[in-house]
Amino acid sequence: MRLATFNLLHGRSLSDGTVHADRVRAAVADLDADVLGLQEVDRAQPRSGHLDLTALAADALGAPAHRFAAAVVGTPGQTWQPWHAEADAAHPQYGIALVSRFPVQRWQITELPGAPIRSPVLTPDEGLLLLKDEPRVLLAAVLETPHGLLSVGTTHLSFVPGWNVRQLRHAVRAMRALPAPRVLLGDLNMPAGPVRAFTGWRPLARAATFPSTWPRTQLDHVLADPRGAAALGRVVQVRTPHPPVSDHRPLVVRIDR
Repeated sequence: MRLATFNLLHGRSLSDGTVHADRVRAAVADLDADVLGLQEVDRAQPRSGHLDLTALAADALGAPAHRFAAAVVGTPGQTWQPWHAEADAAHPQYGIALVSRFPVQRWQITELPGAPIRSPVLTPDEGLLLLKDEPRVLLAAVLETPHGLLSVGTTHLSFVPGWNVRQLRHAVRAMRALPAPRVLLGDLNMPAGPVRAFTGWRPLARAATFPSTWPRTQLDHVLADPRGAAALGRVVQVRTPHPPVSDHRPLVVRIDR
């Protein structure tokens, strides 16, 4: 079984700043993941050609089960508001997604409120800006794998130090309501040491994932809840390929039983 997490940067290439469906499809197909957590995912956004990046990723992996969870309606960095209801689906959205080759028994979405303060963020185009933090979500699913049930969640936490710890603890509590074994995939915006210290969950891989051109730190993680983790099997391979899109490298973990 291959588990992967990938911050897509809405499919944008750092080489030319554009989004092309074929490049995104190729980057995702190369992961060959059975379960994939995606962050910074666009749906119907003008900046990404109105693509449904979740459906595109599912098609690239031949995965019949997939779901997108919006965090905001509008365009991050411009005009947006928190996602409220399915009626917002008529507008551009931005959030996270989970894609699975295994059938899904049930889905669970947990809201993770954004930080109540503006924080400095270094942007590639406009330098240092004080930005309002976006709300976040945890998207989880109970999967029916050949070896039994597996609960997998994905999330993209705040860049605000301390607040992301609060969100992470909230996400872990929500995951614990699902059957073991449990795995959390995502861009947690903090390195592996603090992640393990604040959750007690075990990193299945230690590898730098950011920035993609010359990775120096690990922001992207595959974590296992120690309760029931023995049923997962052992890690036999870890990959951080360098795709043609995003400022993050994907993290791919292969597990064997």
